[in-house]
Amino acid sequence: MKPLTLHTCKLNDDQASALRTALEARHWRPRTVPFARFAFESDQANLVFYESGKLVVQGKGTAEFVEFLLEPEILQEVRLGYETVLNPDLLLPRIGVDESGKGDFFGPLSIAGVYVNEAVIRSWADIGIRDSKNISSDRKISELAEKIRATPGCVTDCVVVGNEAYNRLYAKMRSVNTLLAWGHARVIENLLGKRYQMQPPPVKAISDQFAASKSVIEKALMAQGRELQLVQRHKAEEDIAVAAASILARDGFVKALAKLEQDFGVKLPKGASAAVDAAAKQFVESRGAVELGKVSKLHFRTALRAQGLQEPPKTEWRKR
Repeated sequence: MKPLTLHTCKLNDDQASALRTALEARHWRPRTVPFARFAFESDQANLVFYESGKLVVQGKGTAEFVEFLLEPEILQEVRLGYETVLNPDLLLPRIGVDESGKGDFFGPLSIAGVYVNEAVIRSWADIGIRDSKNISSDRKISELAEKIRATPGCVTDCVVVGNEAYNRLYAKMRSVNTLLAWGHARVIENLLGKRYQMQPPPVKAISDQFAASKSVIEKALMAQGRELQLVQRHKAEEDIAVAAASILARDGFVKALAKLEQDFGVKLPKGASAAVDAAAKQFVESRGAVELGKVSKLHFRTALRAQGLQEPPKTEWRKR
């Protein structure tokens, strides 16, 4: 594992004051940094506390500073390097599954799965794997996706459901959650077909809970998948396996959307917005309503508006 040379965290005013006092007592040298409330340096590390409340520590002495000063004296909690000691389940061999494109009118539904083990998890300590929704750059997504796929011991799978196939499946299933469950189940089954590459075998599969009932994915799984413990929970992307899957799923979505733009010679905005409505309307005007299903999800209200069709009345959602 690479040594820690960068650490960031938030401090409240009392913590910041205590840190400044501790640094002065240890004879750290003060520095002047724009937008900083204070900044210090030692022979081993540089430290800046910004007006925003963000603390940034850099240098070869970062780990020592965090473990022996910041955590025990200022934050009064011990986490760095001890997460897996406090929670050994973080190193269990497992599969993470996530999707991208569910809320995008244009482009496919991309679902990815990632198998991780202890060696894989430790090798990712410093490369910045996190939920893809917190990564705004498509280039960064692509770079991380390549690193994930190239990691020894990591096994991946990605199912990109193109728009024509998506629309056929939705017409049959009549439910986004059922379609998602089908896709998640297929990815899990595909990964289990590569079980021989997984050392040791996965003990569970983790995904976000996108339906009210946890049995939605379980019912979609075939024989192999039913042998695996399936964990569905909110904010599943906090698990590194699911976060890695979210990056691969987003990468699959972004690349497929770019291919559609190239094939049709049009700009297809992400998400669902006024700009998406305008692009959809322009697409229908130039290419016709029949072609719309090749680039979009037709059950969105955007599709009706683009064709000048009347939207059905919205129904009030009630929890059952």
